[in-house]
Amino acid sequence: MRVAVIAESFLPHMNGVTNSILQVLKHLRSRGDEAVVIAPAASWSAGWTQRAGAGNAPSEVEGFPVITLPSMPLSGYASVRVAAGTVLRLRSLLADFAPDVVHIASPFVLGWRAVQAAEELGIPSVAVYQTEVPRYAAKYGAPWLEDVLWNHVTRLHNTATLTLAPSSFTLRQLHHVGVRRVHLWGRGVDSARFHPAKRDEALRAELAPNGERLIGFVGRLAHEKQVADLRVLADLPGTRLVIIGSGPLRDQLARRLPGAHFAGFQGGEDLARHVASLDLFVHPGESDTFGQTLQEAMASGVPVVAVGRGGPLDIVGSSRTGWIYQPGDLGELRARVADLAYDDAKRAAFAEAAWASMQGRTWPVLCEQLVGYYEKAIHVQRRRRGELSRRLLGAPGAVASRAYRVFG
Repeated sequence: MRVAVIAESFLPHMNGVTNSILQVLKHLRSRGDEAVVIAPAASWSAGWTQRAGAGNAPSEVEGFPVITLPSMPLSGYASVRVAAGTVLRLRSLLADFAPDVVHIASPFVLGWRAVQAAEELGIPSVAVYQTEVPRYAAKYGAPWLEDVLWNHVTRLHNTATLTLAPSSFTLRQLHHVGVRRVHLWGRGVDSARFHPAKRDEALRAELAPNGERLIGFVGRLAHEKQVADLRVLADLPGTRLVIIGSGPLRDQLARRLPGAHFAGFQGGEDLARHVASLDLFVHPGESDTFGQTLQEAMASGVPVVAVGRGGPLDIVGSSRTGWIYQPGDLGELRARVADLAYDDAKRAAFAEAAWASMQGRTWPVLCEQLVGYYEKAIHVQRRRRGELSRRLLGAPGAVASRAYRVFG
């Protein structure tokens, strides 16, 4: 199979979208498939020169070429890039590669052009819904934009051959706004990297010198993650907040959470060590469509307390692997965290159940399911072409029949 992957976000910026793409590419390589990645460059000039290095995306990943397009930073969030490139440019790139299917990761700007280009070429496309951009509008001071953005999402995904939603919540949400042909596709977890054995007592001694219970968060330090909600946990006796990640709100959050440890961005084995060394994991972001960090915490044997909206509803077994609290109810967030922080036996039982619930949710299993959706999209597109051919072949006869009835 030949797969063109269109990435709204990609290396060197590491996030949930990028991680999913890397796992998909790894799986395609293991199957012997061919792929190409089209993504925003790290700068405007690098996109024109296709120059690797200097903080730009690599020229290839898993042996597959990476084509970058000039991009500009999103205002107020420099690590998020908006790619240039017309539909004509995307159509040319896709025609050159001649893929069997186009995988469009978290489409919005570049992805919308790619969906149109694929449609014009008659190539099936699978749009992987991953970011609830319309909800970000209110977080960034433009609530009036939300309906406009939902209209864009609906139009984009209805143009794609298939849409994949990461959770049952988002599947219902997309159906509600009028998106058709939506299927459920979750995310895998690297259960070898994220494992209870990665717990590091030396790191714990550094972060909790007085034996504090460590309450952790992993993610971008941005408005949509609602990290400031963790202020209600800041004065819980015998505990310490550990904030893992980077983003535009880092300094502001450090002032609001003066007792917290800010570990900065962590990746690979360092991230695995930090997560496994926590006692409890918290997830306050209401706009997360899935919640990959929740799976990584649970695979590490760390119970979670998560907001009851979006992806966490599918991941967390409330009262078994962690607790779900009502969106906006920070008093309940505090009570649920305290319940686990101060009950060692319950926390240990939840931790064991959390680890067990992640076994079998590996990336190879999820990626093979994705390949099945690729095949389904190819079949749908072939069926459409067949129906169109039959209509065109039948048109002259239909026209003649109508003329006979009119003119006798």
